[in-house]
This record gives sequence, C-alpha cells and structure tokens, in this order.
Amino acid sequence: MNGKTMFKPRTYLLAGAALAAVLTLSACTNGTEPRSPSGSSSAPTASASFASADVTFAQMMIPHHEQAVEMSEDILAKGEVDVRIADLATQIKAAQEPEIEQLRDWLTEWGTDETSTGGMDGMMSDDDMMALENASGPQAGELYLEQMIVHHQGAIMMAELELDEGQNEDAKAMASNIVTSQTDEIDVMKDILSTL
Repeated sequence: MNGKTMFKPRTYLLAGAALAAVLTLSACTNGTEPRSPSGSSSAPTASASFASADVTFAQMMIPHHEQAVEMSEDILAKGEVDVRIADLATQIKAAQEPEIEQLRDWLTEWGTDETSTGGMDGMMSDDDMMALENASGPQAGELYLEQMIVHHQGAIMMAELELDEGQNEDAKAMASNIVTSQTDEIDVMKDILSTL
C-alpha cells in the first residue's frame, strides 16, 4: 500500500516534468524570442526558426552595410563637407555598425558563415569608391549623397525580399527597420542635393 501511494505521486511528477520539457522545446522552435523594451530582441538561439532567405539576407547585408560605413567614414574624414551631410554620415554609421554585429551573431547561431554567393543591389564598384575617396569639398559631399541614395535603394530591395521570403521574426524586424529608416534617409539626401 505504501509502495503504491509513493509511486503515483512520483509518476505524476515525472509526467509533469516531461510535459514542461516538451512545452519549453516547442516554445524555442516557433521563432518567438523575448524582446527588450526598445523593440530589439535578445540574441536568438540556434533553434530559433529561420529559412535560407534569412541566411542570404544576413550574408548579403553585412558587406553592404560595411561599404556604407566605409563611405561614411570616408566623407567624415574630409574637410569642407556640408554639416548636414556630415550629420547624415554619422547617423548612417551609428545605425549600421550595430546591425552588422547582430547579423554576424545570427549567422553564427544559425551555424553558417558570412560567405555570400549572391549579387548585392546598390553596391559601389571599386571605381566608385576611388572616386569618392579622391573627391574633395562640395564635390565630395554631392558624390557621397548620389552614391548613398543608390546604395540605400539596393538595401531596401534586399530588405523587402527578406520581408517577403524570410522566416526569422528578428531578421524580418531588422529588414522592416531598414526599409523605413533608409527610405527616410533617401528623402533627406534628395532634399540636401536639391539645395547644393
């Protein structure tokens, strides 16, 4: 009798523990991750839901962002640049550097590397980059804006593809932010260009 009364509670306890484990695992695989008050998520686990489109987005956006940062650093290193352009370059650099790190973290946790085999819309050629590097004064500012508009348009196209085909909610949230913020920045750049 005592053996039976001891066995039943233990059986219920083990069944409850197993059910809790199953529920925990299912929660980990549905792609939902805790978010901070700012809207950004904590780093997703390797089991977070993702698709090949998410991987492609991250792999392509890293070098794309890196080039935007390089262009911004280039213009900020020059003298006699319109303060509005310098402010914009600072803003672009500050926004994209943390995104590069987040994209790298996702690729690591998804078990892949940064190697991209796809073409990236809006990337500047070596000649374009050299032209920006060699430009000075007002000409440099104007060239930076013209190039960055094209660059941003390419990033928006890639982000929209992620929104259409991606599965990871955090990557899609970043893509949505890229579409919104870079569309706004294009408008600012066009406004500045119209006054130069």
